[in-house]
Amino acid sequence: MGIYRLLFNFYVLSLGFDEALLGKLITTSQFTALGLALPLGYLVDLWGRKNALLTRSILLSIAVALMAIWPSKAMFYAMNGLFGIARSLSSVAMAPFLMENSGEEERTYLFSLSSGLRMGSVFVGSWLGGYLPTWIAKLQGASPTSSLAYGNALTGVAVLAFLGFLPLIFLRPVRVSAQEKADNTFAPLTFARENPTLLGKLMVPSLLISIGAGFFMPFMNVFFRVVHNQSDQVIGTLFAWGSLAMGIGLMIAPPIADRLGKIKLVVLTQGLSIPFMGLLGFSPIFALSASAYYVRLTLMNMSNPIYQTFVMEQVKQSARSTVASLTSMIWSFGRAFSPSISGWFQVRYGFGPPFAIAMTLYGTAVTMYWFFFLRKNRRVPSVAKLTHPPT
Repeated sequence: MGIYRLLFNFYVLSLGFDEALLGKLITTSQFTALGLALPLGYLVDLWGRKNALLTRSILLSIAVALMAIWPSKAMFYAMNGLFGIARSLSSVAMAPFLMENSGEEERTYLFSLSSGLRMGSVFVGSWLGGYLPTWIAKLQGASPTSSLAYGNALTGVAVLAFLGFLPLIFLRPVRVSAQEKADNTFAPLTFARENPTLLGKLMVPSLLISIGAGFFMPFMNVFFRVVHNQSDQVIGTLFAWGSLAMGIGLMIAPPIADRLGKIKLVVLTQGLSIPFMGLLGFSPIFALSASAYYVRLTLMNMSNPIYQTFVMEQVKQSARSTVASLTSMIWSFGRAFSPSISGWFQVRYGFGPPFAIAMTLYGTAVTMYWFFFLRKNRRVPSVAKLTHPPT
């Protein structure tokens, strides 16, 4: 996915399409993930996390392969829909799976380690993605920025995605009895009915952040090419080191969260990232913009698994898949329409408006975190009180 994230936008542009189509494709993927998150959350509870993750790997490889082999606007739309299904399966299965296989003491570290290892893999993929089209082009006598070079690189991505299927076969999932499955059927609805205010406080700031992220994050490779005239190799290397920096941030976040508290870490790191977002989007100097990219990426994302852990700790085990589905829906809903709006802005006015809108939304979300959970030294409700009501 590190290679895919870097090259797919370039692949679509090399075929003669514009940024407006890129925004619509991202919207297609996000809307698919949004519409299916709750049904898939319920299905995963019945079907099992392992089967969901296995299916995810197969669907990812199929989607990328078909777009690389038979590129067309219709195929892009269809396979981005399939991509959305795969992403939704991953979102609703992974967090509950990690919860079921960890205790309270190591849970925060496990979530951060999982995200950190993923970023380490993206580091390798981004670095390879910057050079892969050039290597393929030399073998085939084509231009490194041709659709042929990008398409063959994405075919390799499809093979790698399928190989991710193999280690998942050896997972030993937690077994749930038929009675427990039956008891879990209405647990998410019960939780939502009993805790509507808490659910809103947990989800609304995430919605604003997802909308803001959709305005600029899917287009960062295009931004560095169009605004700063950088090559695929430079952008790939930039993305690689950005992923590594984010991975390091994810690794050091748990001990900081132990000292400060989960929500304080979220407010501090995400709040500090906003000025660097402004420097990233508006600095005319590439070195400053690239440096701000590293710092913003690390600060904004190092607290994500911490907050994910916090959300998962607030609900009973029976409701975790559905709450993970709601979290996935919130993220997909925000990113479902903002890339299309951003693509329209980019074609007409450049990247300035998307960055300005994103900064405003991020600032509002951080303020909400502080207002909901930290104002006047307000204590976050304890996990015990939320997961074990008085009897």
